[in-house]
Amino acid sequence: MELDPEDVFRDEDEDPESDFFQEKEASKEFVVYLIDASPKMFSSTCPSEDDKQESHFHIAVSCIAQSLKAHIINRSNDEIAICFFNTREKKNLQDLNGVYVFNVPEREGIDRPTARLIKDFDVIEESFIKDIGSQNGIVSDSRENSLYSALWVAQALLRKGSTKTADKRIFLFTNEDDPFGSMRISVKEDMTRTTLQRAKDAQDLGISIELLPLSHPDKQFNITLFYKDLIGLNSDELTEFMPSVGQKLEDMKDQLKKRVLAKRIAKRITFVLCDGLSIELNGYALLRPASPGTITWLDSTTNLPVKVERSYICTDTGAIMQEPIQRIQPYINQNIMFTAAEISQLKKISTGHLRLLGFKPLSCLKDYHNMKPSTFLYPSDKEVIGSTRAFIALHRSMIQLGRFAVAFYGGTTPPRLVALIAQDEIESDGGQVEPPGMNMIYLPYANDIRDIEELHSKPGVAAPRASDDQLKKASALMRRLELKDFSVCQFANPALQRHYAILQAIALDEDELLETRDETLPDEEGMNRPGVVKAIEEFKRSIYGDDSDEESDSGAKEKSRKRKAGVADAGNSDFIELAKTGKLKDLTVVELKTYLTANNLPLGGKKDVLINRILTHIGK
Repeated sequence: MELDPEDVFRDEDEDPESDFFQEKEASKEFVVYLIDASPKMFSSTCPSEDDKQESHFHIAVSCIAQSLKAHIINRSNDEIAICFFNTREKKNLQDLNGVYVFNVPEREGIDRPTARLIKDFDVIEESFIKDIGSQNGIVSDSRENSLYSALWVAQALLRKGSTKTADKRIFLFTNEDDPFGSMRISVKEDMTRTTLQRAKDAQDLGISIELLPLSHPDKQFNITLFYKDLIGLNSDELTEFMPSVGQKLEDMKDQLKKRVLAKRIAKRITFVLCDGLSIELNGYALLRPASPGTITWLDSTTNLPVKVERSYICTDTGAIMQEPIQRIQPYINQNIMFTAAEISQLKKISTGHLRLLGFKPLSCLKDYHNMKPSTFLYPSDKEVIGSTRAFIALHRSMIQLGRFAVAFYGGTTPPRLVALIAQDEIESDGGQVEPPGMNMIYLPYANDIRDIEELHSKPGVAAPRASDDQLKKASALMRRLELKDFSVCQFANPALQRHYAILQAIALDEDELLETRDETLPDEEGMNRPGVVKAIEEFKRSIYGDDSDEESDSGAKEKSRKRKAGVADAGNSDFIELAKTGKLKDLTVVELKTYLTANNLPLGGKKDVLINRILTHIGK
């Protein structure tokens, strides 16, 4: 029996000519938007969300405009081109009638989207009829075929780049399901054959064609008349195609502003199973906090990026330090000096390998045994032949026996104990949901674990416990407020969304800031349901009694008074010591005002005034 009959653990670099390598995720995309500009696109309308009638041309343009704005954040390296067909004017390198490639100066035919491109495309509807024009580009007598020409132009634009490193796609927007329906039989057959052959030629070059049909309110787009053969749909996919199109259009309009990071190997790890036996693993970062990105400093006069340099200045002489800087570590009453090389050598207490220590039941691993985001591990035969086979044997045995591996990992960061948890492959009708592999969980040391009750209990006094009634009321409240089908993937970071909205408004000179929804706010309507209100009131009554509102108000005031007194008592002793040693000047204004607030003293004045006020209060 084969260990890996479906090749789920096959290394992507082991055979560059294999189909597996060809299907590896590309690092960027080249996209051409093909938009039908025939008169039918302008005359056909459908109701929008606010019940206004919108033309199919407006829907296509608005979808692409939103997609371009998201591209700058999501995939800033992708390159796009916009091409209209069935137009009066022509503008393309092939000089074909009825095809107009929309672009702006200082930009190639297919290139990264720019602010000017997005701004000009946003208002293209206002001048489209006048400057570009709309007309039927498929004429029987002259054998003109604008759809064929548009596919030719799009294919020429997508010659840039290699299909091994980039995905190439054509998005086709149209509401005409039978472009050659009015032709004579012989002409229709000829045009259909040549157009389908042109599409097949593009697909043979690795270019995928995606249709985004726009249906009429009283008539659905009939894909079986022509476009089924153009995009290569089989009979099983027809029933699912039209429902998925509506979702695809919505996704283009409502794309989340989120940076899409390249999926690359975060680290290569040697996994030592025992003396004389080790395998090679690749580590991937699946979860990391998203940030707005790095800031680029510009020169105020030239607007060019500046180079940032750091220098160390001696506090005694003010001279720039040229010699290697030494570092100190306080110990007892003296400072121990170290060079950078000595510190690096001290931190390196292991070889950097991942060394297996043994196995434990999964029940021994607790949720709080997780110090930071895990690393996903996958085998590789690039350096150590046989790594995949050994990994598969371990992986499947750990799943069958319900065990996880305990290992010691001494990387460049402080060395840690880690748990390796085998993850089985999860598939759905849409494909792979979770890949097979292992998750490396970073475990805490004994020093890292803190007992919560130790911080909130006094010697000889038992920690407070909830009564059975309070537990019952809390459980009822939890059932009322249970989130159905909850997933963290449903919530976008509101701070990042607003950050990107502000950047977009500034870059595109937009008058209004795009409204961003904060999905982390509580559901006020749901919280006001009678059942939820009742559960909340019963829980409060079980904790505070019948006068829960009065108790909570008075309790808050009492806690505030005690907190202030506690701060004053605890802070006074520290500030008295600082006043004796003359170190009050080393504190910040905020820290000085903490003492003044706790002792009900005025907060006005500069730092010297605040220090004198504290010294007067202490009696110095």
